[in-house]
Amino acid sequence: MNNRLRELREQNGITQEDLAAQVKVSRQTIISLEKGKYNPSIGLAYSLAKVFHLTIEEIFIFEEGEE
Repeated sequence: MNNRLRELREQNGITQEDLAAQVKVSRQTIISLEKGKYNPSIGLAYSLAKVFHLTIEEIFIFEEGEE
């Protein structure tokens, strides 16, 4: 699943460490999300969307056929 997390974080001047603290995960989790190596739980996706005042769909791009 692709995402705009890094782009949004940088546009808002938020460090990986700060974002991790806001959504109560490790910095490593944010790194993995930004690299597309980890898909978030629905709860984490919702928390991230709240930080940026966006919907989950505006951050995470799910392509048909992805499992």
